[in-house]
Amino acid sequence: MIPKPHRAGSCLSLGLHGFHRIAFTDWGDAAPSRKATVCVHGLTRTGRDFDILANALSEHMRVVCPDIPGRGASDWLTHPNDYIYPTYLNDIAAVLAHIGAERVDWVGTSMGGIIGMMLAAMPNTPIRRLVINDIGPLIPKEALLRISRYLGGAPSFQDIEALESYLRDVHAPFGDLTDEQWRHLAETSSERNGEGGMRLHYDPSIAQVFSAGPIEDIDLWPIWDAITCPVLVLRGADSDLLSAETAAEMAKRGPGAEIVTIEGCGHAPALMADDQVHTVVNWLHKSAQY
Repeated sequence: MIPKPHRAGSCLSLGLHGFHRIAFTDWGDAAPSRKATVCVHGLTRTGRDFDILANALSEHMRVVCPDIPGRGASDWLTHPNDYIYPTYLNDIAAVLAHIGAERVDWVGTSMGGIIGMMLAAMPNTPIRRLVINDIGPLIPKEALLRISRYLGGAPSFQDIEALESYLRDVHAPFGDLTDEQWRHLAETSSERNGEGGMRLHYDPSIAQVFSAGPIEDIDLWPIWDAITCPVLVLRGADSDLLSAETAAEMAKRGPGAEIVTIEGCGHAPALMADDQVHTVVNWLHKSAQY
């Protein structure tokens, strides 16, 4: 059985055009703590993707899994052009201030990994250990084009079964998930569409960034080279966003990351399988001894 979060929380963050609310699920001891783990999801996903991992991590510390704006239970932004990384960095700062954490471990999948890299590269960063899931400092144009093709369509579905079938197809690279896990992803990333059916629980306007100009490779190597904390990189063996060559370079440059390749997955490993969960939990425990 997939565990349920201990609590649901939220806080206000200030963006370019006013305040918006950031929702998060909260695991473990909620007493004020200077340390916590923050888990941040991919482009169209929600913090509930981490329920299994967060439950395991919460045996040792508080774990907070926010919904980035425009996704899940967080507010949609009134100006689509505000769906950019500076907004998300401010939002995470607001979450950390709200929970009273001055130092955090970070687990980020795809977009969540980019946010983590950007934060870790900053002076006086609160990130002490960084786990990034199937993303790196060089993101190829071809992978971005693939994502853009499904991102902004805002499809509707007759029922949860049809929506789950869609997710199984679009997110097949997540790996060999159980039926319960696919249903969990469907239920926690969907909402009623007001017409008797279902829709995915994200603002279609987040796709606008992909139509703002020509899609090209994204080069974040200067950010990577500025990171100094310990880093674990998880790579789906069949990933089109994080190549084996880029991962090998990440092991040599910047923080000199430890690389773990996960077979049977593309972009991105779902972090639901026991071996994937144990990899993250054990690495955070091991690196805490340094």
